[in-house]
Amino acid sequence: MIRALALILLCQLAGEVATRAGGLPVPGPVLGMALLWGLMSAFAPVAALVKPVGEGILRHLSLLFVPAGVGVVGHIDQLGTQALALGLAIVISTALAIAAGALAFTLVARLTGSRDA
Repeated sequence: MIRALALILLCQLAGEVATRAGGLPVPGPVLGMALLWGLMSAFAPVAALVKPVGEGILRHLSLLFVPAGVGVVGHIDQLGTQALALGLAIVISTALAIAAGALAFTLVARLTGSRDA
């Protein structure tokens, strides 16, 4: 378990270092995740080592949202004064995300030549 956690964190660190050193516009953890995915794809023992730890982290993922919830409660007074703006931002961004997903799906369907039955 310690080796798997160390590998996950080392991949994240490598992603951070590469992002900062290269001035890349990609977050370091995303680059680290891609590195870990590549390692797991290339080497089956690495995937077998990381799988139980990854499943454990995912099982307890809700614990990572506690700090965000505390931050929201800490700024509840500001949320009340800006409720309309926040509500509009949430509704509009949700609609835009759904539209972007639908457009991406349509584009991929056209590129692959998929047709309705």
